[in-house]
Amino acid sequence: MRLGFLGCGTIASAVVRGLAGRGHDITVSERSEATSTTLVSLYPEVSRAPNQQVIDQSDVIFLGLMAEGAGQALQQLRFREGQQVVSFMVGMGLEDLTDLVRPAAAQAVMMPFPGIAQGGSPIMALGDIALLSAIFEPQNRIFPLSDQAELEAYLAAQAVLSPVARLIADAASWLAPQVDDPQAAEAFLRMLVSTSLEASPAETLIEALNTPGGYNQRLRLHMEGCGLRSDLESGLSSLHPGR
Repeated sequence: MRLGFLGCGTIASAVVRGLAGRGHDITVSERSEATSTTLVSLYPEVSRAPNQQVIDQSDVIFLGLMAEGAGQALQQLRFREGQQVVSFMVGMGLEDLTDLVRPAAAQAVMMPFPGIAQGGSPIMALGDIALLSAIFEPQNRIFPLSDQAELEAYLAAQAVLSPVARLIADAASWLAPQVDDPQAAEAFLRMLVSTSLEASPAETLIEALNTPGGYNQRLRLHMEGCGLRSDLESGLSSLHPGR
């Protein structure tokens, strides 16, 4: 496919890295010069160009712009009929995007994560799932969403990633002065959590680790007693009150 990227920040760069080497012609915008220059130097199928040229050279266009400034930026560009547009932008639904990219078709909103650069990453998506599946699967997994409200709920829930990373970092910091290799200690904790959760549903894992008096049960009950679950629920509700 001929793929174009308007905006070349962290997420767009990760998507490009994940798609490189899979037979696509990829054009990235000159925005974020250092990032776009690096991508061009790393991957022979990637080129960089001004925004309008990115559109002219592409059949599927990914928008990695900030939603608050996207309207003004997109109104200055010319799309053509037959092009398909996919947005990474939080805060702009498909209906609003449709008006900005005519006569191209606003096909989907997707929310990738940095791990898409290596593959094996979840992708929240709303809209043309077949198009996204053709581009990103099976290297990644698309999670289809039914409407904008469901997308917003998922966006709130995915924010658990940062607190989880904080827990791992803090546990590694606690462990570091007590072991010979602090880097191996953190690597162990990251691998322990990621592989354990990948292997089974969370509630199943909790039950498997619920040995009376065991380390896992004792720490979980301690943290729950300190407000872990109630604080998490109130934090999520502050991001998205729900339907």
